[in-house]
Amino acid sequence: MASKNGKSQSASTTGAGAPAPSDRNSLTLGPDGPILLHDVHFLEQMAHFNREKVPERQPHAKGAGAFGVFETTEDVSKYTRAALFQPGASTDMLIRFSTVAGEVGSPDTWRDVRGFSIKFYTDEGNYDLVGNNTPVFFVRDPMKFPHFIRSQKRLPDSGLRDNHMQWDFWTNNPETAHQVTYLMGVRGLPRTWRNMNGYGSHTYMWINAAGEKFWVKYHFHTQQGMAFFDNQQAQDMAGRDADFHRRDLFDAIARGEHPKWVLSVQVMPYADAKTYRFNPFDLTKVWPHKDYPLIRVGTMTLNRNPENFFAQIEQAAFSPGNTVPGIGLSPDKMLLGRAFAYNDAQRNRIGTNFHQLPVNQPKVPVNSYMFDGQMAYHHSGAQPVHATNSGGRPWSDGTGEMEDGWEADGAMVRSAYSLHAEDDDFGQPGTLVREVFGDAERDALVDQVAGSLLGGVRSPVLERAFAYWKSIDPTVGQRIEDKVRAGTAREPAAGMGES
Repeated sequence: MASKNGKSQSASTTGAGAPAPSDRNSLTLGPDGPILLHDVHFLEQMAHFNREKVPERQPHAKGAGAFGVFETTEDVSKYTRAALFQPGASTDMLIRFSTVAGEVGSPDTWRDVRGFSIKFYTDEGNYDLVGNNTPVFFVRDPMKFPHFIRSQKRLPDSGLRDNHMQWDFWTNNPETAHQVTYLMGVRGLPRTWRNMNGYGSHTYMWINAAGEKFWVKYHFHTQQGMAFFDNQQAQDMAGRDADFHRRDLFDAIARGEHPKWVLSVQVMPYADAKTYRFNPFDLTKVWPHKDYPLIRVGTMTLNRNPENFFAQIEQAAFSPGNTVPGIGLSPDKMLLGRAFAYNDAQRNRIGTNFHQLPVNQPKVPVNSYMFDGQMAYHHSGAQPVHATNSGGRPWSDGTGEMEDGWEADGAMVRSAYSLHAEDDDFGQPGTLVREVFGDAERDALVDQVAGSLLGGVRSPVLERAFAYWKSIDPTVGQRIEDKVRAGTAREPAAGMGES
């Protein structure tokens, strides 16, 4: 490919024109270690991505939410000292549901992953759990995240969404197979937000009062029962009421029908992570429940609608980097990337002092050395603005080993994760298709995928898609190819995987 100055260009570059070190792997300490702050290329990619669209959110633009309460009904104190998860604790919270790919005006019922983002206003500060209605995600390295989102958006010339572009990305990145299987199955079209589960998706760390560490995954199970649209129902509803999910939630709460979810966690002993058969920090994988059974924690109830949608929902700002004592991050590369990217996106979308807005303020006193900036409202008066100081203003001096940290050693590399014994990209989605889906769900999956592939997917992407699905399950893959070759697939529902 020739550049503007006529010279051959064989690889991507940074914004400054230098060769880009990698568009696939972020810089970590060893294959399994944390992302490093001096990965300038990754930080530049994410900072730019966070500012591509103004003013709506880049992904998750279309959504709504409500307020409620989380009540801890069980004793999980042997796993975490976090105040909100102590027996009998009651914590105010806010949740925002959303789609991922559609713009603010897009229909709620398009086929898409749904965001499931919770802000807990705890007495130790705000804890944000930013998840989805699926326990996995499309990619496991945040360097790929901007590329993935763009592939689900719109073409640069026509401004239209495009099946070929979506499948081009998915089939070039086999790690997407597990999430794509969820998306193309019945779970890709929840009937309402009230009728779907939510997941933290990532692996997090819990620390108990004795300093013992555990790895955890969050599962919110709807108490309204799981329910889904089929393609035709979703398409019809998109035409009749583009805001169906928003309206359903608001009206149900207004009627006094307060939706509930039960929170359970999977808990993995800290040392197990090194030898577990799957990489426990790979966001494209689940932990089978037979290995780590669900442990019940408590109940989330939504009981109050917003009084002002813009102030309380549109300006709500979430970040998985907002943790509280007793809860930490993990070596999950996507989680570490999001811990930076989300708050940075909020600074662009809402403003420097987004955390001072009422919906984002913690319920506890704040003594932060972040000051001034656009729209500063809360301030520290005439107190010293620097740490250390001799003026009596408290400051923190944490040194030594972090309570919520983990050990890492190795060269600085750009690399995929080290493989565990059973790590591969197609094994778990194959299990989902064969052992979780029933016959009717497999039939619907075949129709959905074949219909999507008939929507303008061309060679060589089409042939890669057939191989992709045969790698997930040979029988399902062959059925998909046969339908596409015969042109007999039913028309898929609107949204991701269709347009």
